[in-house]
Amino acid sequence: MRGHIRKRGKDTYTVVISMPFDPQTGRYPQIWETVKGGKREAEKRLSELQHQIDTGTLVKPSKTTLGEFLERWLTDYAAPNVGPRTAEGYATIIRQHLIPGLGTHALVQLRPERIQKYYADMLDHGRHDGTGGLSPRTVRHHAMVLHKALDTAVTWGLLARNPVDAVKPPRAQRPEWRPFDEHDARSLLDAARHSPLYPVFFMAIATGMRRSEILGLRWCDLDMNRAQAYVNRSLHQLHGGEIVVRAPKTARGRRMVALSPAVVEVLRRHRARREAEKAMCGYTLSDEELVFTCVDGSPVRPDNVTKTWSKYARKCGFPGVRLHDARHLHASLLLKQGVHPAVVQSRLGHASIATTIDLYSHVAPGLQEAAARRFDELLSGEPAHERAAADY
Repeated sequence: MRGHIRKRGKDTYTVVISMPFDPQTGRYPQIWETVKGGKREAEKRLSELQHQIDTGTLVKPSKTTLGEFLERWLTDYAAPNVGPRTAEGYATIIRQHLIPGLGTHALVQLRPERIQKYYADMLDHGRHDGTGGLSPRTVRHHAMVLHKALDTAVTWGLLARNPVDAVKPPRAQRPEWRPFDEHDARSLLDAARHSPLYPVFFMAIATGMRRSEILGLRWCDLDMNRAQAYVNRSLHQLHGGEIVVRAPKTARGRRMVALSPAVVEVLRRHRARREAEKAMCGYTLSDEELVFTCVDGSPVRPDNVTKTWSKYARKCGFPGVRLHDARHLHASLLLKQGVHPAVVQSRLGHASIATTIDLYSHVAPGLQEAAARRFDELLSGEPAHERAAADY
């Protein structure tokens, strides 16, 4: 007999299954597993274990808890494989939420229904002191981290399958697009014209580059004659204040961004000021230096850039507009002008054109209408309004 079930109490069964003969011990090892539910659930679990033995996918029971595994995953997987800011985000979710909520469960006994309850608890209460429910979007971030970690557990042979696959995370609505158009951008730039961070804001709006990419630029990454910027690195600030520089996360992130004449002019003036400041201290400007620094040559703190942007945004009457909205504005303006999404994708450094289309197709009013008119023109060989007038 390969296995059987035993009733232990009300709604509780024990599944017992015999493993293949072990010549080292001279025995047939057994796996005992408790199943909560009816006889049907116990029989189903027995069948699953037997199938796993037959296919060689059975994972031997382990006393490792989910919390212990997640800490190991942060050290052995996340730290060497993702960026420092991403690793910090994973650690925050894991240590503040996943471990307190699920960490005591044995890794191999984590069931989909328990994960589903965790999602519901986070939406209702959020933190484990019973206060402050989290948004569906935040809980989806938890689900993403847990899924990624347990996928690694499957790869490492610690799990036969990922239980998160059987759980549906809460639906998160796309955040409402904040009003920020070209007129607002002009107002903000006018207000910040005398700020040392004006060139940073101008580049963010005129290139669509990320804050970290702009702050990571060196003078050797700029070709003023060809009006090109080469994105090879990004600068980040960790929670403890440490500044780190890393390569782009994806191959698409490492790219060339064409610069407009206005951007080139702003950069030339900025370089002239930096050269004058260096000369006053008896130094010359090196091409290996960062383009945007403090007066003493230290890196500009990303948080200071964001705070300064927010100060001018409030001053101009749109307090909810973030620095990252400059990137959205750049993309939406290009799409409104009929620039192909593949070009927008290249400028923004998106890994997939699907990302570009998904993010920005709904913020370019009139694109569908223009496409419809263009179809009529192609079909009739003349402008749509003239064909309609003739038909009428």
